[in-house]
Amino acid sequence: MLVLLPPSEGKAASGRGAPLEPDALSLPGLAKARAAVFAELVELCAADEEKAREVLGLSEGLRGEVAKNAALATAGARPAGEVYTGVLYDALGLATLDAAARERARASLLVFSGLWGAARIDDRIPSYRCSMGVRLPGLGALGAYWRGPMAEVMPEVAGDGLVLDLRSAAYAAAWRPKGGVAGRTATVRVLHAPTRKVVSHFNKATKGRIVRGLLEAGAAPATPGELVEALRDLGYVVEGEAPARAGRPWSLDVLVDEVH
Repeated sequence: MLVLLPPSEGKAASGRGAPLEPDALSLPGLAKARAAVFAELVELCAADEEKAREVLGLSEGLRGEVAKNAALATAGARPAGEVYTGVLYDALGLATLDAAARERARASLLVFSGLWGAARIDDRIPSYRCSMGVRLPGLGALGAYWRGPMAEVMPEVAGDGLVLDLRSAAYAAAWRPKGGVAGRTATVRVLHAPTRKVVSHFNKATKGRIVRGLLEAGAAPATPGELVEALRDLGYVVEGEAPARAGRPWSLDVLVDEVH
């Protein structure tokens, strides 16, 4: 099972560890594209703080993020699973997983990123600010920029197993499963059962809990149908059925009564 996650806007500080080693990152087929985004982002932030703040969509209170980006080449790096914080990652609680569940997380979780394209949770990265919705002056919109490189590497990464896609729309734009991979892909919405509405904070937290539950249970669904059964075994109310046409992802709704 491959689980696709969005990153978080909030990130832990880089600390004083050794700096980024680009050649050590997983998915080496993305190396050239990563280098181009990295170089333009650092140059933009080092050269013109106001322009960088505008490009990155940062408020005055987040001005310090520009300086952080300018120093990415020498900033301390730490595992991505420690860098990404926020609602989904708090609920996932990677640091408190037991050894077996942690090993499953290393093998199955892939975090999409405007800067890295995608990273494994053990890839060592510095804290940064660059969402997939950013449009860099030289490379353009990152969601569109990453489509080519991701299309080259993701079919092999996905393999022949289930793909559980929990990305937000901006990150899903960077790679959309096609053909046989799409038929083995399931997207998930989390709905407040009484209102059947998506609530952003609630949605993220429940997705984090879902991933944690699957990892702790050692669940290994090979198909979207088996995923439905695995989630029901964990106590979730799940609605969903096979798409009308082959080669399309499954769309699953997880219904939860309490918003927390």
